[in-house]
Amino acid sequence: MPKMKTKKAAAKRFKITATGKIKHGVAGKRHRLISHNAKYIRTNRGTTMVSDADTPRVKSWLPYGTK
Repeated sequence: MPKMKTKKAAAKRFKITATGKIKHGVAGKRHRLISHNAKYIRTNRGTTMVSDADTPRVKSWLPYGTK
């Protein structure tokens, strides 16, 4: 069987934790922040985990994990 290909766009956006969960950066923090209130900016700080419903799909994009 040939090797499975990794979706390189997904490899740049997601990281797999030691427990197997997938973390990603939050959306909406690049520009136009003056129109968002402080609570929105504060709660979207850092990274979050991918939902349980989306985890199998993202893991199929990363058959060998991320580096």
